[in-house]
Amino acid sequence: MTRLTPDHAARFATATLGHLDREYPYKMDLVLNGPEDAKPPREHHPIFHGSFDWHSCVHGWWQVLRLARRFPDLSVAAEIRARAAAMLVPEKVAGELAFLARPMSAGFERPYGWAWLLTLHAEAARHDAPWAAALEPLATAFAARFHAFLPKLTYPLRVGTHFNIAFALLLARHWAGSRDPGLIRLIDTSARHWFAGDRDCQAWEPGGDEFLSPALTEAYLMAAVLGDDFAGWFDAFLPRAAGQQPATLFTPATVSDRSDGKIAHLDGLNLRRAWCWRAIAAALGPAHPVAPVAKGTAERHLAAALAHVTGDYMGEHWLASFALLALDGLAD
Repeated sequence: MTRLTPDHAARFATATLGHLDREYPYKMDLVLNGPEDAKPPREHHPIFHGSFDWHSCVHGWWQVLRLARRFPDLSVAAEIRARAAAMLVPEKVAGELAFLARPMSAGFERPYGWAWLLTLHAEAARHDAPWAAALEPLATAFAARFHAFLPKLTYPLRVGTHFNIAFALLLARHWAGSRDPGLIRLIDTSARHWFAGDRDCQAWEPGGDEFLSPALTEAYLMAAVLGDDFAGWFDAFLPRAAGQQPATLFTPATVSDRSDGKIAHLDGLNLRRAWCWRAIAAALGPAHPVAPVAKGTAERHLAAALAHVTGDYMGEHWLASFALLALDGLAD
């Protein structure tokens, strides 16, 4: 099985350090409340003004911090720590919080960026450094947004892009751990309400610009929520998986143009599917007939995508984080 290696780590971290502080091009998530809001990304986002967009910058920071911890002898590990010491500080976090306090900001980065910020905070807490303490107010703010948002989300967001709710809840649940048991209860209640009755998933995917698998991300979330009851749910959700049906879930997506930012999303889909299939196999256990199929499918998806993590900025500004999850998982 393909694993994360020091060579992967060096390649990913070096590429990401090249754009974490690269302010342009940048895609703002911004509602202009007046002419005073028309200012450069760095003035809105003292920390997360690189990597093309806010959420990619957030998970870029998660990625390099995790790689520096996993591979402390990495050639760029000292640079990562130095840059974190300069950027992940209370006064810059205060600037990010000020952006959240603006009018018309309730939907900012909902729910994808919220979840990634919590994941960054969880990683920062594993370092002997003040970074997690600095990020704590921002993490608390986004956790509060999950608490407010989930009770009023009548219907789940099943799309394969940033709005997918299952992916966000996976990351948020991992962060919550012992930090916020109330959020875990809310996530689990919501997931059961939305997904517990799902049967015979048709898996009409991928969409032409998706980077998440709605079917597999839902299954991964339910593995976390259901525990020992997951296998029974999965067998009803994808009853023909042992025979690699629906075939769409077992076939890597074709990426026709990696310079097209939306079509390049499909490389991310292949990496995300690898991550999900590996997690599903682990949750089902080796005796389950789908487990070896899931592992083989994950390998095919990795083979289709890993070579393309770097090369074109439209993928390079974000794909390394997806590759890290696919190779190394979410668990600490």
